[in-house]
Amino acid sequence: MTDRSLPRAIRQAMPIAREVAVEVAKQYGVCIQPVPLKRLDIHTGRWEIVDVPCGATLDAKCPPCAKRNRQLRMAQCREGWHLDQEPAITPDDPTDEQRWLVEFRADLQARRDQAAALGEDVADWDAAIEGVDAEINEAGMRGSVLGRTAPKRTRSTRRRQDAPNLPKRRMTATTLGRTFESSDGKVCRPSLFVTLTLPSYGKVRDGVPVDPKTYDYARAARDALHFSKLVDRFV
Repeated sequence: MTDRSLPRAIRQAMPIAREVAVEVAKQYGVCIQPVPLKRLDIHTGRWEIVDVPCGATLDAKCPPCAKRNRQLRMAQCREGWHLDQEPAITPDDPTDEQRWLVEFRADLQARRDQAAALGEDVADWDAAIEGVDAEINEAGMRGSVLGRTAPKRTRSTRRRQDAPNLPKRRMTATTLGRTFESSDGKVCRPSLFVTLTLPSYGKVRDGVPVDPKTYDYARAARDALHFSKLVDRFV
């Protein structure tokens, strides 16, 4: 509270406390417009409000978040988005533990096949093999020793017969973008950042839907589960 007995000119010259707090937050790189989210403990039923950075990319909206995002984009460009040579990625040599797990899994598979040939119950063998497969992935190996077991899904790209043919560009086996040379000899490799925004599912306040009856929970869950497929289809 400001002392109302002071002259108006003196009171107007005093800095506003909220603006001072905003300047201090900018000085220490703290978000000035955090988004409050409600975090609920499903076991105890207790909830609390957690402030999450807004993640703005415009300096006029939130300078700390904009600076942080700019530094992130710069780091991404340095680490591979503007490479001028193809990255050489070769798998590491397997360790003794990884070799032993694969050999042990092969022995289990052989015994399981022998039991199946004799007409015995192989449920225990299948459970043991499943456990070893999980240990194989936890040991730092990707994929399955059996390869692809499910049929590969193919997506039709057939076009309508009455549509004109699209222009074709010869494909090159490279992941590097095209470069352009200016008149002064500088080489530029442009990049593009795309932001995909999904439609709203309903009004939200403090991380909780205002009207749970009209909030589209089903579509929100589907978008969360299939977001990677949506991005893939967009590309």
